[in-house]
Amino acid sequence: MLAKELYSHIENCFIKPEMTDEWFKYMVELEPFICDNFKKRDMGLFCDFTENINKVFTAVFPSEKIIHYVLENAEDAMLFLHHPSCWDLKKSPVGFYQMSISQLEMLKKKRISIYSLHIPLDNYSEYSTSKTLADALDIEIIKPFANFCGAICGIIGKTKCKTVMELKKAFSDVVGHKIKLYQYGDNEINNNIVAVCAGGGNQTFVVDELIENNINTLLTGITLKNEVSSDVHELEENNKINLLGGTHYSTEKFACIAMNKYFQKLGIPSEFIEDEPCYEDM
Repeated sequence: MLAKELYSHIENCFIKPEMTDEWFKYMVELEPFICDNFKKRDMGLFCDFTENINKVFTAVFPSEKIIHYVLENAEDAMLFLHHPSCWDLKKSPVGFYQMSISQLEMLKKKRISIYSLHIPLDNYSEYSTSKTLADALDIEIIKPFANFCGAICGIIGKTKCKTVMELKKAFSDVVGHKIKLYQYGDNEINNNIVAVCAGGGNQTFVVDELIENNINTLLTGITLKNEVSSDVHELEENNKINLLGGTHYSTEKFACIAMNKYFQKLGIPSEFIEDEPCYEDM
C-alpha cells in the first residue's frame, strides 16, 4: 500500500481535533527526523521514511529490542507505536526516554516509517487500551469513563470475579506475571462492578469518578507508591478503593495486538512484537 494512503486511513479513524498530547518538547534532539505535523500535534506520523508499506509492526514502546527486531526483519515497512518514547523506570526517573539518533538513521536507511497514537489509542473504541484489556479479562463493558486530553480513556464493567483476590489471580493470568494489589477496601467487589484504566490510569480524577459511582476496585498499569503518587493512594485508602497494577506495558499491549486486525482488514500483513514489562511500575 502507498504509505500516504495508510497514513490517511489511520488519521481519519483515530485522530480527533479535540485531542491533545505532549511529546515533541521532550525530544527536540530528534527534530530533524520528526514530521512537522507531529511537532505541532504530538500524534500521528512521527517519521516519514518510506513511500510504500509492505508490512506493519505494532509495539507499545520503541525499546532497543523492538527497533532491533524491526531492522532485522523489514524494509519498506511501518512501526506502529502506542508511545513514541521508550519506558523504563530503571533508566529514567520519569519513566520515559528517547530513541537514539543512530536508531532513527538506521530506520530511515531501511525505509521504515514510525506512526504513533497515544491519546487517540487510549480513546474508547474497538482497539483502545482499556477496552482491549477489559476484553482480555472477560469484563462486560457497561460504559466508558475518564475524559483525559480529549479522549475517554477508561471503562466501567462487570466482572465474573466476586472478590478482589479472585480478580488479582485473573489479572495475573492474563498479563502473564505477578501483579500488585493495594487492598485498601473490602475483599468483596461492589456489585461485581470494576473500573479499568490501562497504563497510567491511577490518577485522582479517575478515582473521583469511582467514588461517584460507588466502585471499590480499579485495575490499571502504574501503581508505584512514591512522592508523586502519594495523593492518589491516600484518596484510595481513605475511600476504601482497591488498586491493582499490572505494569504500563502489560496493560496496554492488548491494544497494539488488536491493531493487527485493523491493518489486516486493510490488506496489510501485520505483526505484534512482544517486549518486557517494567516491574518497578507497580
